Amino acid sequence: MANRDEEQFLRLQAEAQAPYRGLRQFVYLAFALSGLAGAFIFATDLLAGDGNLRTGVNLLLQLGLVGAMTWLWRWEQRKGQRQREQIRRDRLK
Repeated sequence: MANRDEEQFLRLQAEAQAPYRGLRQFVYLAFALSGLAGAFIFATDLLAGDGNLRTGVNLLLQLGLVGAMTWLWRWEQRKGQRQREQIRRDRLK
């Protein structure tokens, strides 16, 4: 029980230090899902033979968006983990 309370304290302390982290992660997720939907549409256009160079460029753009949002999501996760570890170390001092 005490471990759970400590984890909750660390999470709340990290939330107080970076209050918009959850919002940013939601935006990253929404943009990544949008990019996946767009990539699916452009890929099916190319596979159907209806695409042209512009469709290929748009597909690459959508895949780049998904890659960037994935990288930002993971960066935000690592940053939050480091912050919680720092709070834990500071609390033990």
